[in-house]
Amino acid sequence: MSTSLTERPERDVGVAYLLCALSLLTPIHGMHRFYTGRYISGAIWLLTGGLCWMGTLIDLFFIPKMIEDHNQGRKVW
Repeated sequence: MSTSLTERPERDVGVAYLLCALSLLTPIHGMHRFYTGRYISGAIWLLTGGLCWMGTLIDLFFIPKMIEDHNQGRKVW
């Protein structure tokens, strides 16, 4: 099955939570944001340590919404 350039592959909530959990254990934060297509905020999380870990902890509640936005094709920054 081929995908066009405009199609976005479906993302999984479990993978996003795994990436978020890894960022809590390592100094590399924001991988779950890159995974959901939020590249600008992912870079901010990467450079600021997940906004001193608080942003990463708060994201635990927002991951399902981020995945839904990505899978529905909603534009986010």
